[in-house]
Amino acid sequence: MKKTIHDAHAVQHTGLDRRGFLNIGVVATAGLFAATTAARAQAPAKTVGKKFKLKYAPTFGAFEAHAGKDPIAQLNFMAEAGFSALLDGGFLNKPQELQDKLAKEMEKLGMTLSGPYCSHTVGGQSLVAGTDKKEDYAKHYKGVCEKLKRVNGKWFLVVPGGLVKGLTMEQMTANLIENLKAIMKEVEPTGCIMTLEPLNPRNHPGLFLTRIPQAMEICKAVGSPSCKIVNDLYHQQITEGDLIPNIKAAWDYIAHYHLGDTPGRKEPTTGEINYRSIFKYLHEKGFDGVLGMEHGKSKGGKEGELALLHAYRWCDAFDTPYKI
Repeated sequence: MKKTIHDAHAVQHTGLDRRGFLNIGVVATAGLFAATTAARAQAPAKTVGKKFKLKYAPTFGAFEAHAGKDPIAQLNFMAEAGFSALLDGGFLNKPQELQDKLAKEMEKLGMTLSGPYCSHTVGGQSLVAGTDKKEDYAKHYKGVCEKLKRVNGKWFLVVPGGLVKGLTMEQMTANLIENLKAIMKEVEPTGCIMTLEPLNPRNHPGLFLTRIPQAMEICKAVGSPSCKIVNDLYHQQITEGDLIPNIKAAWDYIAHYHLGDTPGRKEPTTGEINYRSIFKYLHEKGFDGVLGMEHGKSKGGKEGELALLHAYRWCDAFDTPYKI
């Protein structure tokens, strides 16, 4: 398909009214889905939908109303719609035969896997509670890396654990750093990357890791290229705001992002976060990692899926001038 929302700037040479842009977007997006259905059997994915500038990663189910329940069909639909990554926290929990099948299809489509979640406890003890199980942790995450490498994965996500009664923040921080240093001895040689995720205390009370500067100082202390941060912008807008300044300050330690607007944790443009500006900043800085679409949809069915794609087309067109 030749015309997409990215081409909307051709409508006006000096500027683009946002309402007009969005109207054009609905038509173009609907056309994309129609073209996808017709072209799937005869054209490679890259020729159907214009690729997004950044690696936004939908989840399985994001386009189920259009693509059906088959995960292979969903992957093809995502690729044809312009996406080049997949976010799947439970990927490593799937049957191995299905993992291998999905990995093979993603390789064919040029899609990157992101987001497998991994437990922060071994023997019932969290990463912040003590250091006596650090070798067990190292062995556990080495196994995670071996599974990831088999399916062309690289990143896995860990939430370090909850606050521990009787321990100070300084003690828990020291425990986490010592454990991570032991873990990195096994993870780093594999080329895989552990990403630590701060979560907001309103939705997830009682957790140790809540802020980007806190995560950055931990990564600095660990001192490994395999110990990074996933910056969930939904959580960080609630916890501390200042999204772009925090991105700038922690740039070298952020491996990827999770997305979701607030309030509501739906697609961009449904809340208060200016994702268009954030995507522009990331693109101009040369970010080439994955941005996981870890959010719901503001509407159900096919209408909601169109709204989802429409929102990303609008925000990804950050280099298209527009006027209110």
